[in-house]
Amino acid sequence: MSIKQYDGSAGGWGALKATTEHLLKSNNVAKNILNLLRTNQDHGFDCPGCAWGEKGVPGRFRFCENGAKAVNWEATSKRVDRHFFAEHSVSYLNQQTDYWLEFQGRLSEPMKYDAASDHYQPISWDDAFSEIAKHLNALENPNQAEFYTSGRASNEAAFMYQLFVRRFGTNNFPDCSNMCHEASGVALIEAIGIGKGTVRIEDFEKADAIFLFGQNPGTNHPRMLETLASAYKRGARIVAFNNLKERGLERFTNPQHPLEMLKNDSTPTTSDYYLPKLGGDMALVRGVVKTLYQRHQIAQQQGKSVFDMAFIAEHTDGMDDYLAQVDATQWDDITEQSGLSRAGIENIADIYQNAERVIVTWAMGITQHKHSVNTIQELVNLQLLFGQIGKEGAGLCPVRGHSNVQGDRTVGINEKPNAAFLSRFEKVFGFAPPAERGHNVVEALQALAAGNSKVFIGLGGNLVAAAPDTAKVAATMRNAELTVNIATKLNRTHVNPGKDAIILPCLGRTDIDIQAAGEQKITVEDSFSMVHASSGRVDMREEQMRSEVAIIAGIAAATLGARNPVDWQAMVDNYDRIRDLIEQTIPGFEDFNQRLDLPGGFYLGNSAGERSWNTSNGKARFFGHALPAQIVPVTANADEHTFLMQTMRSHDQYNTTIYGYDDRYRSVFGERNVVFFNEADMQRLGLNTGDLVDITSLWHDGVERKITGFKAVPHEIAQGNLAAYFPEANALIPLDSYGDRSFTPTSKSILVKVNSSNQSAPLVSTRAS
Repeated sequence: MSIKQYDGSAGGWGALKATTEHLLKSNNVAKNILNLLRTNQDHGFDCPGCAWGEKGVPGRFRFCENGAKAVNWEATSKRVDRHFFAEHSVSYLNQQTDYWLEFQGRLSEPMKYDAASDHYQPISWDDAFSEIAKHLNALENPNQAEFYTSGRASNEAAFMYQLFVRRFGTNNFPDCSNMCHEASGVALIEAIGIGKGTVRIEDFEKADAIFLFGQNPGTNHPRMLETLASAYKRGARIVAFNNLKERGLERFTNPQHPLEMLKNDSTPTTSDYYLPKLGGDMALVRGVVKTLYQRHQIAQQQGKSVFDMAFIAEHTDGMDDYLAQVDATQWDDITEQSGLSRAGIENIADIYQNAERVIVTWAMGITQHKHSVNTIQELVNLQLLFGQIGKEGAGLCPVRGHSNVQGDRTVGINEKPNAAFLSRFEKVFGFAPPAERGHNVVEALQALAAGNSKVFIGLGGNLVAAAPDTAKVAATMRNAELTVNIATKLNRTHVNPGKDAIILPCLGRTDIDIQAAGEQKITVEDSFSMVHASSGRVDMREEQMRSEVAIIAGIAAATLGARNPVDWQAMVDNYDRIRDLIEQTIPGFEDFNQRLDLPGGFYLGNSAGERSWNTSNGKARFFGHALPAQIVPVTANADEHTFLMQTMRSHDQYNTTIYGYDDRYRSVFGERNVVFFNEADMQRLGLNTGDLVDITSLWHDGVERKITGFKAVPHEIAQGNLAAYFPEANALIPLDSYGDRSFTPTSKSILVKVNSSNQSAPLVSTRAS
């Protein structure tokens, strides 16, 4: 490992250099240059990375550094085939790093695990479908199968998947939303009647203030940086709340601005930066509301109002009970839990009160705590008090991860479907789908671990690496009767196979999808409810890979037999037919096929954005939750070595995909087994940069969860908090530590104990511009 102080801004020449390096690593340079020029363009393909939207205006290019990495990573010329698997046993593969596994190239033919030899061996597509059907039809009941979905699946594939699974007879749809933004959906549906954000990307051009909670756009959704820099330039107040300093929340050099590049100049992305404690965001928002409520009470004595009382009277319910809870909350509890001073919180209240239009955004720094649903509803409460929902330049904006994680949920990937969806579904397909609640990710893994579920089928993703409690989840997967993974690249889940296991190689976002009716388009939905068409550019006709739609149809046809609700092959032949069914089943998709070619896509609409509240009483609802007594219950053996830890991505990473070993913006190069400390905490423990530590999680079940030999690195982070990379630190998170009502793993609040390994790691300290 080396620490090379990186003083550059986010983006800029560093981003161009990294993009070039990954372009060369793809072994497909000429084709990938053309691919990048087609990324996020009309009649091109949607970036396989994040879900940040586009304004729909012409541009020279519409990809960011991480999007370029995703494209180059997928569109490689390297192949993983029968010769590769003949050379490498699964036991050997499981000893390799996550980076090494995916770097081997694209999966190129169906493979079946042979336990006797510990190798994957080739299998034909038809035999693979028959083998899967045999296992599914041998189950005692459909609920013994778990059907996982990654957010990279298209609307068409996800709709086909849920149609097959519901006809099979279960709502077991664990998906990646359960591990990231499930708390957002739960909180927003209860409060405003829809589980999506209420803003469009154009609203950022009109906001007077943008409040960002628990997110790192420089790494996780870099195209947002241009939006923030543009808002800053026109005078918007941009306030960041993050428990560690991130370069992308400080300044940005836009690679599309030649003058800015030539001058090596940059634009700030935030005007105000606060470092709350992990899990303290609800307390700091409560403090802001308490400050504003006190001002409101004084104003009322003068016949005035701080709150938007007309909006509150017409559109909301529950304010009085909520404000009673605010009044009862003590300032000592607010400052202790948030880690911010009362004066600091009052300054934040000033910014909010002086802005006519406010957007509140958040990501997984908010959603991966035990009290995440309550925290998000506290954000909603603040916006409701000022009528900041349903007007231009204002609203709520959960920033999603994968490019279609929101679309998958829209078209039916949901373990708890509502009655309206089930009614429409039955009317279109002529059979009653199961109504009982299915399994989310945590429940699916618990059922598989207990032997109550037997089969796991994954439409994309890498669940063993993504899930908490790594050792337990890997053992759980190996104990399944059958695991099936539909994927583009080899990953950790594939090398922890069930007793029977099949890998089915699929086309990626960058690939041309040619079926009987010709070249096909798929669609995705971004964080702003915009639906885009996507068409790949890489010709894969000489490969054995199949589209996700074709693979799902093959499994469905083999499994359902006479119970088939549709002609699966007809759907594969022409995806327009799938979109016709989506149009009939899902509101907002009227004239779906006819609107595919609209520049920038089309808008699905948002009921809360129109101030129509699909809640139990037809009003937007205030929720008066008490602050949590503790972020994490402190165990009896807590001492001065006890910290609260979060997991996070490095800059050379997207979700579980590791593109390299550098974390440029945090000045770490060539290493992932690191843990970030507040410098004062390191001094208190007698640690120097590069010293090795062991980290053990503190949980009530008596199971030892430990990672060893992690290198201590100082960083600007709230005192008493630590940060380490996902998925390396996932081993510390107990499977049964999850959010109230969301079941989202508490990846941002893990109570741990740190002890020195009494070793010293080689370290080179230099500076990099």
